[in-house]
Amino acid sequence: MRRVLIFAIAAGVTVATGYAAFALGLDRLALWQVVRACVADYQLTGAPFPCLEVDLSGGEKRGHAVLLPPLLRDLIVAPTRAIAGVEDPILQSPDAPNYFDAAWRARSFLKGPDGREPERDMIALAVNSVINRGQDQLHIHIGCLNPVARLTLAAAAPKIPLGQWVRIGAVVPHSTFWATRVEGGDLSQVEPFRLAAEALADKVRSRSEMMVVVSGDRVEGQDGFLILATYSNPPGAWWPMGTWNIMDSRCER
Repeated sequence: MRRVLIFAIAAGVTVATGYAAFALGLDRLALWQVVRACVADYQLTGAPFPCLEVDLSGGEKRGHAVLLPPLLRDLIVAPTRAIAGVEDPILQSPDAPNYFDAAWRARSFLKGPDGREPERDMIALAVNSVINRGQDQLHIHIGCLNPVARLTLAAAAPKIPLGQWVRIGAVVPHSTFWATRVEGGDLSQVEPFRLAAEALADKVRSRSEMMVVVSGDRVEGQDGFLILATYSNPPGAWWPMGTWNIMDSRCER
């Protein structure tokens, strides 16, 4: 018990420092420090504090944590192994853990103002490029599309062919995106990182320039997903897109 208490105090100090550095952008590895504290706490006590969830069912190298950093209001999923970002080669491996599927399952932690989970076509998962990310530990933002992006994608979805990438233009003003559509209720058989890298292979010098977004959709009564990709300086865009351009943490219906 004394060992657990000492660890809890030490972890609390680490987490408080890490969260503060994360929120203020003072340390680009602060998120990794928080994830490590969550994993250590989970292994010692069975509780994921300060994360909402730690999943090590496939081992630490294939696990992930779900957390809601204070002050930021962003629900995120982060691997429990060190992965810098969207450019990491491990994400292109056929054996890579499906972090987007983990993020989609973590949507149960999202709640709208009415206390209910948002509809699937409101939900978006997004990973920023190196230009717009504040941390050098991979993390997938989980939230809701802002009203403009939601209306645009709802109108575009029926016109996007299954399994083919097409340029769809401005999801929000002054942006350029490419998109493809897949059917299914979950992402267990879909690898957005690999698909986006293939779609933008002739457009980017480095995968670190990519932003990858997944949104739920429903076309002709069938559940599915839109996979969107853009990069730092595509034609027609005024600035590099980030999660704040297309997502809204309020999740209002």
